Amino acid sequence: MGMVFEDRDEAGKRLAAALPQFRERPDTVLLGLARGGIPVAAAVANVLHLPFGAVLVRKLGIPGHDETAYGALAYSEGRIVRLLNRPLVARVLENGVRQAWLDEVESRERDELLRRADKYPGINHEVRGKTALLVDDGLATGATMRAAVEAVRSAGAASVVAAAPVGSIEAEKSLSRVCDVLCLHLPGKFRAVGSFYRHFDQLTDDEAIGLLRGAQP
Repeated sequence: MGMVFEDRDEAGKRLAAALPQFRERPDTVLLGLARGGIPVAAAVANVLHLPFGAVLVRKLGIPGHDETAYGALAYSEGRIVRLLNRPLVARVLENGVRQAWLDEVESRERDELLRRADKYPGINHEVRGKTALLVDDGLATGATMRAAVEAVRSAGAASVVAAAPVGSIEAEKSLSRVCDVLCLHLPGKFRAVGSFYRHFDQLTDDEAIGLLRGAQP
């Protein structure tokens, strides 16, 4: 299967080794995509001596096929950025998925995003005029990362870099149209992100919040 990471911490350390140009750079804001990208970002921050925070994101999954994203939401500066894969939405509507079902998914994910916005520290870093280094644990479709890119761009980031330990070729290609992208591993046959980790437990709110609190000055 090629490259396999022990866990998100080890993956972050290996990712940091490929990003030496950002070490101790005052014009760079390092942000992990919540939740799975936060421990990866924490490890990168520790190696590169950068403060870090988070971008709150939620995938919009097709009902009955939740792992397939028809779009994503990201939280930035008190508002929600919404990104849709419109050709995919059109296809699923033609194949019997009802608009009302998609609306229910979006409503549920918006509520979850706002719930996290009330609880998570480190989500209001100033990115205007800076380089936003966005980190996730993997890029399957690239949907949530695309939404995060839009969020920091709308907040005034001068440039954006998306980085992940592993990603699909399709996600990397899609993202490279809108920002610089670094993936350590781009397998020809991509399965779930978790299949490239030996330990890939779901992060809890408390674990994510603990890591972010540790990053606050």
